[in-house]
Amino acid sequence: MRKTKVSAVIATFIVCYAFWLLLTWSVKPQELIAGAVVSLAAALFSARFFIHEKAFWLANPAKFFTGLCYWLFIFPGELIKANVNMAKLVLGGCKNVRPGIVKIPSELQSDYGRAALANSITLTPGTITMEIAEEDGQAQYYVHWIEAESDGAEAGEAIKGRMEKWIRRFWQ
Repeated sequence: MRKTKVSAVIATFIVCYAFWLLLTWSVKPQELIAGAVVSLAAALFSARFFIHEKAFWLANPAKFFTGLCYWLFIFPGELIKANVNMAKLVLGGCKNVRPGIVKIPSELQSDYGRAALANSITLTPGTITMEIAEEDGQAQYYVHWIEAESDGAEAGEAIKGRMEKWIRRFWQ
């Protein structure tokens, strides 16, 4: 194995083992050993698919805390805001519902960042990311939105909110 492959396997193993420990929440020796074996097998099989370069980029404290802030504060805030908007639509008798597909530009360059934004958009009520297309060197998200009043930058601000800025800080 080359040096990059070994570092990718080690980084993937650490992430898998951390998830194992979080899911099992056990310190029994048999659980720890089983978790290590399963995590190593998963890392050997999947490291080449997940880690393309800079295997330990998450070890950077700034990146780690940016990601932590996003998942603990920014995304839940956007999620609550979308839930309140959906509740207003539903409780108001769905009179102002104008579903449609909007095209939203994004400056994200990282595949992981683009996927994180697409998943974040889809997880908020009232939106579903249908496709990410590369047009003129820029990512374009095609999103089905329950309140499709506008297209482009205005719709992007309403749908993406602060999520894109924080995802860019984390992934790029």
